[in-house]
Amino acid sequence: MTGMEWLEAASYLVTIVGLPFAIAVYLLDQRRERQSEEEELFLRLSDEYADFMRLVIENADLHLLSPEDRGELNDEQRERKQALFAILVALFERAYVLVYEDDMSRQQARLWQSWADYMHEWCRRADFRAALPALSQGEDPGFVAAISRIAEEAAAVR
Repeated sequence: MTGMEWLEAASYLVTIVGLPFAIAVYLLDQRRERQSEEEELFLRLSDEYADFMRLVIENADLHLLSPEDRGELNDEQRERKQALFAILVALFERAYVLVYEDDMSRQQARLWQSWADYMHEWCRRADFRAALPALSQGEDPGFVAAISRIAEEAAAVR
């Protein structure tokens, strides 16, 4: 075999082995990057929920961490509670729009389940469920359907 034939054989070998290998490496890298972006998104949303919970703690007089609505709030407290519920619904909608998909991977389903749990927890509160219709106006239709279903389930359990 001449040097030119060796080079030609080597180029065929690179094409046959190297190209599929490069494609596989590229696809794997894209998958890792997408998974990393999903985790980053989840962490940012989790930080926002933690910030919301700090607001709840700062407004402890509203009794939002109590399982039941105590109903003994003045006008200013009711307004703050409504504002906190509005923040929470906006956060839930953002999580729904950014995380939820009809056909989720196992990783996406795991990330979404945390948010579904938060929604179930808050929908157990009668005062939150009562505020939902007004707070849901103009929101993403898929989100409204999802949170409404969760609220109905929570009301039926009570």
